Amino acid sequence: MGRPRPPRTSRPPQPPRTPRSPRASRPPGTISPSRRSVLGAGLTAGLASAGLAACGSGSGSGDRESIVVAIVSNPQMQDAISLIDHFTEQHPDIDVRFVSLPENEARAKITASVASGGGEFDVVMISNYETPLWAPNGWLTDLEPYIAKTDGYQPDDFVPTIKDALTVDGSMYSVPFYGESAFLVYREDLFEEAGLEMPAHPSWDDLRSFASTLHDPEGGMSGIALRGLAGWGENLAPMSTVINTFGGCWFDMEWAPSLDSPEVHDAVSMYVDTLRSYGQPGAATSGFGECLTQFSQGNAAMWFDASSMVSGVENPSSSTVVGKTGYALGPTLETPYAGWLYAWSLAIPETSQKKDAAWEFIAWMTHPDYFQLVGEELGWEALPPGSRLSTYEIPEYAELSENYAEPTLDSMENATQENSMTQEVPYDGLQNVVVPEFQDLGTRVGQQFSAAIAGQKSVDEALEQSQGFAESVARTYGWEG
Repeated sequence: MGRPRPPRTSRPPQPPRTPRSPRASRPPGTISPSRRSVLGAGLTAGLASAGLAACGSGSGSGDRESIVVAIVSNPQMQDAISLIDHFTEQHPDIDVRFVSLPENEARAKITASVASGGGEFDVVMISNYETPLWAPNGWLTDLEPYIAKTDGYQPDDFVPTIKDALTVDGSMYSVPFYGESAFLVYREDLFEEAGLEMPAHPSWDDLRSFASTLHDPEGGMSGIALRGLAGWGENLAPMSTVINTFGGCWFDMEWAPSLDSPEVHDAVSMYVDTLRSYGQPGAATSGFGECLTQFSQGNAAMWFDASSMVSGVENPSSSTVVGKTGYALGPTLETPYAGWLYAWSLAIPETSQKKDAAWEFIAWMTHPDYFQLVGEELGWEALPPGSRLSTYEIPEYAELSENYAEPTLDSMENATQENSMTQEVPYDGLQNVVVPEFQDLGTRVGQQFSAAIAGQKSVDEALEQSQGFAESVARTYGWEG
């Protein structure tokens, strides 16, 4: 049977693409001067309305110095909170107070505080989206002097692409707690029963063919699970990588919006049609958590998403598919790789008056010794993934991650624009565009794509509206239309 796919927009044959020239003029992971000059534009707009929750930090007692740590409320950070007694035993003079919030709320409060110079927090949890935006504005502390004087810290042990993404002008301004790229998990048992074989580097044509064969809605089995929930950190994470590998982009080198290009149309059409034809029920409102539930409970044959999925997929206490899974690199079309790069990281706002104490906490939580502590105290499956190469050399974790360590590291190593896009663009980012306006732009475009997945509008209508949103941003960066 032929591989079903939506019809592509017809266009004249394209000449062979000229290979992209390496960006030798700037060190990996740094921001070019032309980008840096515009990154801070508009970032503080609208932040005054984002109030800060009371953190109850106090000023410590006696000679104890109190620091306030703002974090995202996720399992890895809750693990760190549960282990904080180990830190205080080593640092009896430092009192750590946590402000732990859901991701969207944490982003808003941390951004409001740091951008306004509020000084409420001594340590903040940010990512490789905020770090290159905030460091050139002088909002973050250069961590290189602290790293250099910390015994056994081993900064060269960080996954290179993650380290580069957190580096500005040769200095790290945040350090990773855990990192991720994207890859594909699939049911090896179902593939074997159907006589299918997953390539190590599958294409989207491969996945659509497999999904068509394995899709069995009456039996409670979706051919594939993919995010459809609107949001720049939800459906646009995988959808942006599809746009990239199909040869599209958000803006060209002149900052002309490109969401109305044939390549973007093909990419979005394919993604929408795949979900509508072979995806999970309620796809338009499915985020990472919903897709994890679908796959781990045995209701999806494949799932393309963040490599951090393994902590849920391979958890025997909550997953029914442990021992039945295989992993492959993210699906491609025109590029050798198609993933993203993301890291939850810790930084010190420049306004902190307790930077030495703040670094002591950060160093404890991102030091190689912390990973041993987590494994011994909480179990090796709880190790924060994707930040340090040495994590995968710990014998207990190496055995546990044998099935997915190689595709994880391979995907992260190759999560670069040179490997995952077909053309030069004026912005950094793979699953996002590293400009301040993208939080709003991505949210709006994600809503359009989600509406197309739900069947509420056509792909053409969604892209026409999205192009209009992008044009407003492009004018900020000199596009004249």
